[in-house]
Amino acid sequence: MADPSFPPRLGIIGGSGVYDIDGLEDATWQRVESPFGEPSDEILTGTYAGLPLAFLPRHGRGHVVPPSDLNFRANIDALKRLGVTEILSVSAVGSLKEELAPGTFVIVDQFIDRTFARVKSFFGQGLVAHVGMAHPVCGRLGDAVDGALAEIGVPHVRGGTYLVMEGPQFSTLAESELYRSWGCDVIGMTNMPEAKLAREAEMCYASVAMVTDYDCWHPDHDHVTVDAIVKVLLENADNARALVKAVAPRLIGRAEPCPKGCHRALDAAIITAPEKRDPALIARLDAVAGRVLG
Repeated sequence: MADPSFPPRLGIIGGSGVYDIDGLEDATWQRVESPFGEPSDEILTGTYAGLPLAFLPRHGRGHVVPPSDLNFRANIDALKRLGVTEILSVSAVGSLKEELAPGTFVIVDQFIDRTFARVKSFFGQGLVAHVGMAHPVCGRLGDAVDGALAEIGVPHVRGGTYLVMEGPQFSTLAESELYRSWGCDVIGMTNMPEAKLAREAEMCYASVAMVTDYDCWHPDHDHVTVDAIVKVLLENADNARALVKAVAPRLIGRAEPCPKGCHRALDAAIITAPEKRDPALIARLDAVAGRVLG
């Protein structure tokens, strides 16, 4: 585990194509044990352009874990144990707006969480904490992603609301139209409670939503072929790898905690009186909250 005041280590959570990066040095797959259970897979660690990286296949290599069965707590805890201080989440999404065409990357800044079958906090009975989520992503990390995408020429939009649905089924037409009426930009199944847990673990978090297709609201939705979707998926994976390579040099050199407060999210969050805190839960939180629990 790394003190966030130290130079950063970037964690990337994404699909299997993201971590195949030319120039990754000292690449090693590691199994990381977590008191919250098994992460989705082993984690690939290495160094690129002088920045330590850790890649976690969100659904496991070969895409074997469905969204509702993802052990989000183990995934975040495992990355924290490896010393990750900032997380770049990349995920495939459907577009809820005409102007967000397949192939567009959206640097998400807000979420609406419609999931209902997932454990959403590291804390609980015996140790209660409430972290702020008004601004659920790190603006500093978002700036770095924005600059990197502009550098490599990937069509992208800065800012957007990601509707996180439970899945694994896609939306009904009525649901899709409802989410559009709410002003949502993209829809997917994976960024919650991932973003909430990253905040509890005092890690910077940025979400890049890669549009693969229009959701079912679009009149041309039924005309999209599998070949067309696969083509976009492959192009998005290429661009995601290019993004990681372009963003890494922008993160080297940080010598202080995040000025946005991500690395100090628990300073005023824990409400349970010290003498009432559950020792067993404190022990499980040694990585996530060790800075404040001591």
